[in-house]
Order: sequence, then C-alpha cells, then structure tokens
Amino acid sequence: MEQIFGKGVSKGVAAGPISFYRRPSGEIPRRSVTDTAAKLARFHDACETAKEQLGALHDKALAEAGEDAAMLFEAHQMMLDDLDFVESIEGLIENDRLNAEAAVSDTGAQFAEMFAAMDDSYMQARAADIRDISTRVVGILTGEGESGIVSDVPCIVAADDLAPSETVQLDKSLILGFITAGGSANSHTAILARTMGIPAIIGAGDALQAEMEGKYAIIDGQTGETVIEPDDAERERLLKKQAKEKALKELLDQLKGKPNETRDGRNVMVYCNIGSPADIDAVLQNDGGGIGLFRSEFLYLQGSDYPTEDEQFEAYKTVAERMGGRRVIIRTLDIGADKQADYFHLDKEENPAMGLRAIRICLTRPEVFRTQLRALYRASAYGKIAIMFPMITSVWEVQEIKRICRNIRAELTEEGVPMADKVELGIMIETPAAVMMSAELAREVDFFSVGTNDLTQYTLAVDRQGVGLDRFFDAHHPAVLRMIRMAAENAHRAGIWIGICGELGADAELTETFLSMGIDELSVSPSAVLPLRSAIRSIDTTTLAPLEL
Repeated sequence: MEQIFGKGVSKGVAAGPISFYRRPSGEIPRRSVTDTAAKLARFHDACETAKEQLGALHDKALAEAGEDAAMLFEAHQMMLDDLDFVESIEGLIENDRLNAEAAVSDTGAQFAEMFAAMDDSYMQARAADIRDISTRVVGILTGEGESGIVSDVPCIVAADDLAPSETVQLDKSLILGFITAGGSANSHTAILARTMGIPAIIGAGDALQAEMEGKYAIIDGQTGETVIEPDDAERERLLKKQAKEKALKELLDQLKGKPNETRDGRNVMVYCNIGSPADIDAVLQNDGGGIGLFRSEFLYLQGSDYPTEDEQFEAYKTVAERMGGRRVIIRTLDIGADKQADYFHLDKEENPAMGLRAIRICLTRPEVFRTQLRALYRASAYGKIAIMFPMITSVWEVQEIKRICRNIRAELTEEGVPMADKVELGIMIETPAAVMMSAELAREVDFFSVGTNDLTQYTLAVDRQGVGLDRFFDAHHPAVLRMIRMAAENAHRAGIWIGICGELGADAELTETFLSMGIDELSVSPSAVLPLRSAIRSIDTTTLAPLEL
C-alpha cells in the first residue's frame, strides 16, 4: 500500500485503475533504410489503421454532434487516398531510402506549407488537416498513437497536468476521477471534474509516478488523499465514505421537482454550467432550472480548424431543444489565456490573461464572431437562447456588439431564416472595469453574470492558473465581495437581473451572502444543484443582517 497527497478540488471518492494521459513525444526518428519494400508496407498498413480510427471518430461525431461535424473525419480519410500525397511519401521511401516516419512527416510539412501559402481561404484551411492526418500516421508508425488514455474500462485519469483542449476530447464515460501532479484549484481539469461531479486531486507532485499505471487506487477528492493498492482496512474505510456520500445524494434526490424557494417565499434561479452538449444529461438528472453558462469554446478546442456555422448551429440547437424551453445562456468564444487552439495562430504573449482573448478576439476577427452569432440566432428558433459576452471592460464594446447583432438579425431576416423575436443579450462581469462601469453597462444589456474566477484573478492580481498561489487566490476576499455587491446594486437600479456563474456560486459559505446582496441566479456545476437547493430552502432572507464588508 502507498499513500500520496495533493489538494482535493472536487469532492467524492473514486476507486479504480490508474491510467496516465499519453502524449506523442513529437520526436521523429530519421534514418536510411535498405528494405524499402518493407517500409512501404509499414506505411500502407499505418494508413489503413488511420482510416479505421477516422471511421470510428466519424461514427462518434455523427451520433454526438451531427453530420457536419462528422464530415471532417470523412475528409481526412479521403486525404489518405490522395495520390499526390501518397506518391510523395512513397518516393521518399523508395528513392531517398528514408524511413516511413520521416517520409510522412516531411511530406506532411511540405504539403501543409504549400496549402497555407495559397490565396484561397478554403485551401489555406486544408493545411491544418494535412498536419492532423500526418501526425496521426506518424503516431501509428512510432507506436505512440493519439493523445489520450489507453483504457477500455472506467479509470482514474492521471497526468502532469491537462490543457483545456485535452480535457475536452476525453471520453467522459471512462473517467472515474482525476489526479494531476501540477495544476490549480481553478484549472480547467478541476472545473471539468466539478461539472461532471467526480472526484479530483491536483498538486500530487513527484509522488505521482508512471509505474502506477494500471494499479488499483482510491482517491478522496475532499481530503486530497490517494491510496495505491490499499490494504483491507484502508479500502473498507474509503469505500464506507463513498457509500455514505451515495446515501446523502439519494437523500438530496428527494428535492427534485421542488422549487428553489427560501423560507420567506423568495425564488432563486438555480442554473447549470456546462462545457458541451454531452453535459445536458447531467443537467437534467440533477434538475437544473436552465443553463447559466454554456462554454461554447469546446467547439473550437476539439478540432483542428474553425467550426463552421452549421456545426455550431447543430450544437446550440441540440442544447436548446433538450432544455425544453428553459433558458440557455451561451457564452461566446472565450479562447485565449489558458485556452489555446493552434489554428488561431495567436502570437505568444508575456501575459496572455490580459492579452488578446475572449471578446477582444471576436471584435478583431469579425468573421469568426459573425459565424458564431449567425449560428446562435438561427438556433434561437428552437428554444430560449440568451447570448452572453465575456471579458467586457467598456461601454463601446457592448455598443459595437449590439450593432453587429442587429446586422446579423437583418441578414437572417432577409434570407428568410427563422429566429426568436427576442434574444436576451448579457455580459459577464469579470473585470474590475466592468464593475466600476456597471451602472452604465446595465443600461445596455438584459442581464449580468458574474464570473467569479476571473473577477478574483483580476481584482487580487493573482494568476488563477498559478501553481503555489492558492493561498493568495481568495474568492472570499472583501474586495471581491464588494465588487459583486456593487454590480448587483447597479443591475437592480437599471431593472435587469444578475447571476453568478463562477465557481463561487456553489460555495455554501456564501449562499446567504449572495441572497442578502439580491443575487437573482446562481449557476453551478450540475452536481451542486440539489445541495444548493437544500441550502436555499433553509434560509429566511428577512432575518439576514445587512452585509458588512
């Protein structure tokens, strides 16, 4: 038995085998070969394996995201049959006697560079496809394969840390929990775990070793404890705790269908934060009243090219329809900072959290923004969609956004495309500037939603992803709470509602504080809905003392 400790960032106990997240090393072996016939056979076999993988991805995408998304994998299969591409690789193997891995890598780089240099934007976009399929074939040849976990049974995912794009692409049905060597409580991995309602531990450090692959382990996301191959006593102790948590959940399930109403009759909207349409099941299972934050960037992080208008439309439509008329607030693209997509070709920044990200990208790349807005307005015909814009600091930004939205609506009307008569527009309050301008901003929009993670980061000047800074990242800091109160007061003066969609919304220590501020909506991870409902139903707001900060 071996015990290691980190920091628990998502409560719960999980038991199962450990599976490490694997990434290709990126090293391409380069050597001269003599048996060219054998190397050609290796190359053709790798191509057939790649086609099989792409076929499986096509079927998965078709079931989960629709035909447009699936077509990408169909196109990749066709590229593997492209004569120019294949013959170039064969020539390097036969004539230059280059090993298959290097021949594929060199040809992929050459073709990608050729496509990227073309004037036609469609052909330029094919460069990313060439790089993708070349990487896939090289991975098969080197035996490293694709990034991800190698497990066909549910497991505890272990890693040094995970990027947002990596967590987005994991098969969530195989994840029992997370344990990482690094990371922070506000990392994407931690947020994903809380959304899924599964245990997670960060900061295990060097104690998390590769030789633990496949070993049975139990993790406790509350205490940060991991026990590798536990003895009978430890196993019994932790599994008893798991059973107790299950019993508590069953007790909370009795609150399903009941209102989020305080003892004195005040109703609070309790919504859910989600990262993809696949999370809707968790929302419905936990009786969420709506979607308070749909992180649309999953569409941008899961592929190797910009998602099309139709791909986005299908995703938004699916969520709107499945929520059956309940409000679905979709946040526009929030790429940048810790969420990077290579094909955006963003310049490296010294301080990306304060650089070109979120609404700044949308306003400087209007075609990307227009594509998303067209998809959102089209999907509004199928449910109660609201649109929320992140990283707002100035009134002029909102006025420019509204001008673009008016133009999009006019375009779609002229094209005869159906859409909702009214689509609420809101902004995220996640910068001190937005708080200080909240009186003016409230006159421009239909609602506010406070992003407490970034608001805390920018208010306290503490990088939310920073390792070793957790003690300084204090979301309960009076400065943060005063900002939330100021935004709430200005929202209500202007006659609009205000919610909280950051992780703080589920913090039971602050539920009374938020209700005393007049917060109208709390958007939390699906697993937090029923515990929050229980807390709200126990509060009498008439007895709450005035908030002193």
